[in-house]
Amino acid sequence: MGAVSARLPTFPWDRLEPYKATAAGHADGIVDLSVGTPVDPVPAVIRRALADAADSPGYPTVWGTAALRAALTGWCVERLGARDLADTNVLPVVGSKELVAWLPTQLGLGAGDKVAYPRLAYPTYEVGARLAGAEPVVYDDPWELDPAGVKLLWLNSPSNPTGRVLGADELRRAVAWAREHGVLIFSDECYIELGWEADPVSVLHPDVCGGSYEGIVAVHSLSKRSNLAGYRAAFAAGDAAVLGELLQIRKHGGMMVSAPVQAATVAALADRAHVDEQRARYARRRTVLRAALEGAGFRIEHSEASLYLWATRDEPCWDTVGELSKLGILVAPGDFYGPAGERFVRVALTATDERVDAAVQRLTQ
Repeated sequence: MGAVSARLPTFPWDRLEPYKATAAGHADGIVDLSVGTPVDPVPAVIRRALADAADSPGYPTVWGTAALRAALTGWCVERLGARDLADTNVLPVVGSKELVAWLPTQLGLGAGDKVAYPRLAYPTYEVGARLAGAEPVVYDDPWELDPAGVKLLWLNSPSNPTGRVLGADELRRAVAWAREHGVLIFSDECYIELGWEADPVSVLHPDVCGGSYEGIVAVHSLSKRSNLAGYRAAFAAGDAAVLGELLQIRKHGGMMVSAPVQAATVAALADRAHVDEQRARYARRRTVLRAALEGAGFRIEHSEASLYLWATRDEPCWDTVGELSKLGILVAPGDFYGPAGERFVRVALTATDERVDAAVQRLTQ
């Protein structure tokens, strides 16, 4: 175990505990805007589907039911503009974090291989590379990477933590670069339903991929769009050859989405009303939090999509975390996402309306 620990970074959220304790001591209680875990109810249509499938005594399949695969392909066509998707082009996974963490290992990467991801990024991209014994490398623009040794390229649009959205031209350029150099692209698109000042585009859109899924896979999650973080419902879609190899590996590993969650996923993807309702909740919280932060001297950068505001007062991020914790507000320090975030904090929209209003009141006093 010591050898494993030595090649992994410190789990970042453990470092936030003292500030969480300070925030929790506020007379009106903590407003936790740090982790970004959904707090709103699971939609009734999804809970009914889960309950109706509760009598599932047998093992589910790794590939999922025919109904699930049809729901996944149908959603990708309708929502992402993908074309000619077969059920071999989709694969359910046990939450997107599991896939991100174990993908390099499942792809057989190791010493001498490189896994590339954005300079400001979700920490699990680095963790996945290190678990496999591969070398993590960061980029500002993927097409400027030295391709030597790069086997896997992570895109992330909309970005966690910054909310930056890559346009179709940027995505197209990244796909062209990867195909030229034989690099596999996985595009983390888990916030694609949450564009505010931009309309996020998938790598599966024909304007980006040219109608071919060769060498590209998109990763999607129902955690944020449908409040299903507790269900661990996610999927990958794209290159059938790549997903076919992963399917075989995941069969051996028993990496199965539970049968009730598969049924719940079908229901979630078939219902647009709850997505629109949740978007409206987040839009309202985003509007009032942004105004309060700007009024308190913060500058918001990017943040045109996703569930976060990327904010700075041009001071070390831990100073900002400390000052906000005295107001009972907990946020994530930007250096959790790389040294380039050392003067930013990530402010999540995932608190109840009552708690968000409490934060706004404290920031505006």
